[in-house]
Amino acid sequence: MEIARYWKKLGEEKVQCELCNHFCVIEPNNIGKCGVRLNKGGILYSLVYGEIVAENIDPIEKKPFYHFFPGSFSFSIATCGCNFFCPFCQNYEISHPPKEGRIFTIRKRKPEEIVNLAKKYNCISISYTYTEPTVFGEFAFDTCKIAKENGIYNNFVTNGYMSKSFLKDISEFLDAANVDLKGDEEFYKKLPQANQKYVVENIELMRELNIWVEVTTLLIPEYNDSEKQIRDIARKIKNIDNKIPWHISRFFPAYKMSDHYPTEIEKIRRAREIGFEEGLLYVYTGNIVGDVGENTYCPYCKNLLIERYGYRILKKNLIVNKCSFCGKVIDGIFTSES
Repeated sequence: MEIARYWKKLGEEKVQCELCNHFCVIEPNNIGKCGVRLNKGGILYSLVYGEIVAENIDPIEKKPFYHFFPGSFSFSIATCGCNFFCPFCQNYEISHPPKEGRIFTIRKRKPEEIVNLAKKYNCISISYTYTEPTVFGEFAFDTCKIAKENGIYNNFVTNGYMSKSFLKDISEFLDAANVDLKGDEEFYKKLPQANQKYVVENIELMRELNIWVEVTTLLIPEYNDSEKQIRDIARKIKNIDNKIPWHISRFFPAYKMSDHYPTEIEKIRRAREIGFEEGLLYVYTGNIVGDVGENTYCPYCKNLLIERYGYRILKKNLIVNKCSFCGKVIDGIFTSES
């Protein structure tokens, strides 16, 4: 166990975790909602520091990031644990395995090892992903810092529920975040058991802290797919910054919603249209391989800039970060190599 950061004593050996917006008050010998932070003797410990349960080399488009070094590869890691309780979780095998009695393999890693592996496999970034990176925040922070010192970029794939103090601290080393904006307030209370406003506030704060942000919404039939809900999400993104790319992904049955049905493809395409109608510059469809909505178009001259098929880039019409046709700057983080 590693002594946690971001917590305070409350007396009678109770502690309050300050890593995420649940701000759990944890009794002695109990764990927080994430399942991986333990109060032992009035001291809060992280149970997952360096305890890696997933480790892969991924195309950055898989995260998904379309405006953060497109075409590059990212060394992707996760520990177990999550501070949300989504019944549609795609990574449920590792998000809450201790609570649900699952057995999983752990690979002990030090931050330096993660950075060295990223360098070995020519990954220009490290992705903290699969589960919620906030719950292994101490390990993520230490790895981000060393990665930055070695010229490697860092990104979070996150539900955006971290505390503002943690977000401000890690922002010095965090280059990008893809944030799930899952639905309206009612959706958040019903399914993830959280509050939408904290996610929206953190997206706004990330932009203020100069973290590149992309947003993803998994569109689930009957839960968050009404036109009103879709427009609400689009407007919230636009009110922060209309340059934020929005990925609208097709739902497939999983976990406790295995008996539900997939999102209709036309619903995803209509949601993309709504995003443009509301004034967003970059809107994408997800989980529909080969769809036109996978491509990046210049918001000014409308020409094709990046043609994609799944996670592969087929064609690129960019001169570093400028449209090859009209010369306008395209928002994001690009290099001549990516």
